[in-house]
Amino acid sequence: MADIVPAVLGPDPDVPTVLPEAVLDASAIVLVVFDGLGAEQLQERPRVAPTLTEMHTATITSVAPTTTATVLTSIATGVPPGQHGIVGYRILTGEGNLNMLRWRTRLGDAREHFVPEEFQPVAAFAGQRPPVLQNRQYAQSGFTRAYLRDARLVGYESMTAVAAEVLRLLREGESFVYAYYEGIDVAAHMHAFGREYDAELRACDRLMTDLLAGLPRGAAVVATADHGLVDCSGGRVEIERSVTDHAFAESGEARFRWLHARPGRSEDLYAAARQAHGQQAWVLAVDQILDEGWLGPVVTDAARSRLGDVALVARGRWAFDWPGDNSTSHLLGRHGSLTPEEMLVPLLTYLS
Repeated sequence: MADIVPAVLGPDPDVPTVLPEAVLDASAIVLVVFDGLGAEQLQERPRVAPTLTEMHTATITSVAPTTTATVLTSIATGVPPGQHGIVGYRILTGEGNLNMLRWRTRLGDAREHFVPEEFQPVAAFAGQRPPVLQNRQYAQSGFTRAYLRDARLVGYESMTAVAAEVLRLLREGESFVYAYYEGIDVAAHMHAFGREYDAELRACDRLMTDLLAGLPRGAAVVATADHGLVDCSGGRVEIERSVTDHAFAESGEARFRWLHARPGRSEDLYAAARQAHGQQAWVLAVDQILDEGWLGPVVTDAARSRLGDVALVARGRWAFDWPGDNSTSHLLGRHGSLTPEEMLVPLLTYLS
């Protein structure tokens, strides 16, 4: 996942890439990220999304955790989470959890206290300033400032404008355009994989069909996703009291829940979590996650300080609720863990 943008912007002949050579040699490249489009979900729906299915070149892996803020930052910066430091959906601070997408803590807007450009220090797009299409409502958000940095933002009001805006930018001479659309993820969160999900996927397929139909000769499209999803509508479980008694806080999200140990209780927390939830989750101490390279080969001091002591990484369809926190109880489709449904995403390519 983190290798796509570096390959597009400056392919290194000594570094292997999953992108076809003809795509890298294109006169212009469009990178489209469909939030939530897992490879397994796409493969199950060829009739719903025939254009996207036909483009499917390879299946690649996301990063850990498979949460939007973490993965989009890895896509844009070209580095794993251990380097850019956006290590989860919610990161524990002295003001409580900082929500990465909303850039808020319990005290409200946190853009002044946690300056986005300092919180995430890695330049997006190798310091280049390509045009970036995303929903206009995100233009001033803290997360946009953190992960897109100095990119030239091009806002759109609805998905019907995405293909037209991309083609306009190509006609104006842009050699690289990045576009992001979140509708599939939203549909899955609210409705899991029912009719609403298929309708959204069908609309994304039409978007891609329109884009390919107008693509200039010699230009290429690369499309992917940040993660897939799992239907957790029947899998919510509250973390047991025997576990929470050893923790003073939690962070992350329901399928990759970090537990922060009370002083001197990290081993007790680990043992209790394994005993209570070892059948529902991979229970790992932070040192094991770091030793196994889940966050990449390099983990900065800042990134390390944002991790908990024990992680509950959900198996199957489980989602872990912290006692008393019902803020995301309405969500049906979820992600964050490392199951194939969440971790595997399609790599789609087309050369005009």
